[in-house]
Amino acid sequence: MLEFTFTPWPKTARLFRDVVITEKLDGTNAAIHVADDGRVAAQSRNRLITPDKDNYGFATWVHANAADLAYILGPGLHFGEWWGQGIQRRYGLETKRFSLFNTARWYGAEGESDTPWNRAVQTALRDVVDAVPVLYEGPFSEPAITGTLGILQQKGSHAAPGFMNPEGICVFHSQSKNVFKVTLDHNDAAKWEAA
Repeated sequence: MLEFTFTPWPKTARLFRDVVITEKLDGTNAAIHVADDGRVAAQSRNRLITPDKDNYGFATWVHANAADLAYILGPGLHFGEWWGQGIQRRYGLETKRFSLFNTARWYGAEGESDTPWNRAVQTALRDVVDAVPVLYEGPFSEPAITGTLGILQQKGSHAAPGFMNPEGICVFHSQSKNVFKVTLDHNDAAKWEAA
């Protein structure tokens, strides 16, 4: 006989809650694993990577800077974008950078500028690792999203000042914990259609 199991409908998130709008960087998705014992590993969007089987030099960079990254980031899995020289849009840079998606962790809450975390980010790696630029924080609204996108298109990249072809924005919805993207070119096309 067929057994049935009750499955509740998940809670429905409220749309009009705070959002964080950041610049969407056009590089390659990456993450840094930091174990409790300080060991460090790298991954791309699809797999763990090593200096021998790398992705645009990210694993080599993580391996070379493992001790500093473990100290700065602390234990956990830290997602971000590896971007700059030789990757996608390149942004006119002569180096590569790693920008974390977790802006709240990087920038801290208001009034917390002198935390051990914020002091740690002033290391020599500050020029290479940071967080994606926050362009807007506040209540969800379509004018906030379209206005932020318009300013980005008009003034260019905040991550690489002077670069006038930014990709777009990411909108993090605080209650649903989801991220949505809006790009400046081919926004409505699927990835395979935009190529």
